[in-house]
Amino acid sequence: MRYDPTKDHRRSIRWSGYDYAQAGAYFVTICTENRECMFGDVVEGQIALADPGRMVESVWRDLPEHYPGVALDEFVVMPNHLHGIIILVGAGPRACPDKPRQPQGVADRPGQPQGVAPTLSLPDVVHRLKSLTTARYRREVRESGWQPFAGRLWQRNYYEHVIRDEDDLDRVRRYIAENPLRWEEDPENPSEARPVGGDGRLGDHRGSPLRPDGGSP
Repeated sequence: MRYDPTKDHRRSIRWSGYDYAQAGAYFVTICTENRECMFGDVVEGQIALADPGRMVESVWRDLPEHYPGVALDEFVVMPNHLHGIIILVGAGPRACPDKPRQPQGVADRPGQPQGVAPTLSLPDVVHRLKSLTTARYRREVRESGWQPFAGRLWQRNYYEHVIRDEDDLDRVRRYIAENPLRWEEDPENPSEARPVGGDGRLGDHRGSPLRPDGGSP
């Protein structure tokens, strides 16, 4: 379900001072290793997902069901990357208090009330998305003959942009929705991308409507 800032957690759309565990909305771009086009193709401005792309889409959609405090908004799976909006809304009571469980590998944070699931940070959410999709892809390589990937499925790094207000949210939504139409000049398109940034692999989003000032995320 699309996040509605006029009804739900309006105060969470704010500049969070680089504390990616705080409530807020974040635009993320996660790319495959070496920008390999493994998830589908763009045909006449529309994304046509292959089975691996549909798997990534399914895992993305299911994140809020498994991780309390995580909500999702606009997203698109492209041939070699995913654009999406992740909203951290804070943790709530577990769905089954008599059978408490939490995301694997996440310990209760200091001061966490008993019976309340730990709050995930943005890196936590991205890590789980990468881990779940990688595990499922490897399983399908064994069981369904999907093309294996060399090394890692995803790049180690990812791009994030803190959504500061509702105007920014609208710009990000448009950018995501229109991404297939701009595939030919997309910074993640292997035929167009130029190595930039600390690891020399992520595409340059500074020219997008998301970074009009070329400043901080």
